[in-house]
Amino acid sequence: MRPMQCALVVDDLPAVRAGFVELLRETYPQARIFEAGRMAEAMHILQHEAVDLLLVDLGLPDASGLELIRALAEQRPQARSVVVTIFDDDDHLFPALQAGAFGYLLKDRPKIELRAQLRRIQDGEPPLSPSIARRMVQHFARLNAAPTTNDQEREEQIALTERESEVLQLVGKGYTLPEIAGQLGLSRHTVADYVKQIYRKLNISSRAEAALEAVRRGLVR
Repeated sequence: MRPMQCALVVDDLPAVRAGFVELLRETYPQARIFEAGRMAEAMHILQHEAVDLLLVDLGLPDASGLELIRALAEQRPQARSVVVTIFDDDDHLFPALQAGAFGYLLKDRPKIELRAQLRRIQDGEPPLSPSIARRMVQHFARLNAAPTTNDQEREEQIALTERESEVLQLVGKGYTLPEIAGQLGLSRHTVADYVKQIYRKLNISSRAEAALEAVRRGLVR
């Protein structure tokens, strides 16, 4: 992943916002950092700045943070969105991942842990608070605990080709389309077609969901 150039922190609480701005400046000193307290302000920044990283709270005064995640995914598919929130339940976690969130961090975690998680973004690794990572693992463990005949039939119906599995594995590891193309010796257009086919087969719509599916299939640890 190329060096972080521009980040946006969106939270309606000034003190919380300032804390994450400080963390980003410590972690990515070369990046320009913008901040906003409302959806309208954030959308204005997204329209005028090439944002690489969005840190966003889910509960904004004038909208849901999910709307910002979707907006960034449409405008800059290569950018990363990370939720920063107090909510650690499934009802908030999985809608955020479905909207396109790359990571999910809890605000009450120690500063040193948050800084370490933010550093992972530059390596293409999703930043996840430990309890969130455990929740995701438990979620898929429950899904796979007692597969029914219908589950087995569905698995057969959505079997991926060897090449599609290779592409899904690299997507799950956080590689961009150009990076995947270089590793597999394919054109970016061809890789994009594979990704679309994978998304269609698996009925998913974001890199976060693809990463989860790669883990579930044993392609990524």
